[in-house]
Amino acid sequence: MTKLSVNINKIATLRNARGANNPNVVQVAFDCERFGAEGITVHPRPDERHIRYQDCLDLAKVVTTEFNIEGYPDQRFMQLIREVKPAQATLVPDPPDAITSNTGWDTIAHQSLLKDIVAELKEIGTRVSIFINPEAKYFEPAKLTGTDRVELYTEPYASQYHQDREKAVFPYVEVSKIARELGLGLNAGHDLDLHNLAFLKKNIPWLEEVSIGHALICDALYYGLENTVQMYRRQLEG
Repeated sequence: MTKLSVNINKIATLRNARGANNPNVVQVAFDCERFGAEGITVHPRPDERHIRYQDCLDLAKVVTTEFNIEGYPDQRFMQLIREVKPAQATLVPDPPDAITSNTGWDTIAHQSLLKDIVAELKEIGTRVSIFINPEAKYFEPAKLTGTDRVELYTEPYASQYHQDREKAVFPYVEVSKIARELGLGLNAGHDLDLHNLAFLKKNIPWLEEVSIGHALICDALYYGLENTVQMYRRQLEG
């Protein structure tokens, strides 16, 4: 069954807008798990404009499902992983000023860097996932880094879904078969929502985890957080 990991960055964005602690990101993470989420994802950035590094330390004390920390593997990120020891570290190639992740790793050009980082993370005892575009050429080099999983960058799928969903999902199905043949675990994330999630899962039934934040939090404004988490879970159960 595909697990739902709720990205709570947007909760922190709302909190930071007023400078206090409302909403409380730790309480929201606790409640998301209580409502049925099977993981909590955060992506701290150097300017701490949403999730703060201290949030990660605080969340590590309460998250009982899978804690997934995303980020560019600079020195501060690696130190955070050493301190927190999350279930999973997801490596993204974002520059410090990126608004959101908008591409995967070039695992050919950065294979040496990634291999060293993956080895260090696995010594810590953390499962490693590499954010990757749905292009076949990147998968065998990803395997050679020693990573446990890859996370498919699904923004292109989401943006094309309403025009031609079969065409949109096709490259993802093809690379997911390659990942499976290579023995790589498969995650997915970026712009997945209640419209396109079930179709992705139907076409890639061995998908292990999806990480969803922005759309889920937006939907929660209308449906309520508890109901929304369960609605997303149902999209993955078909």
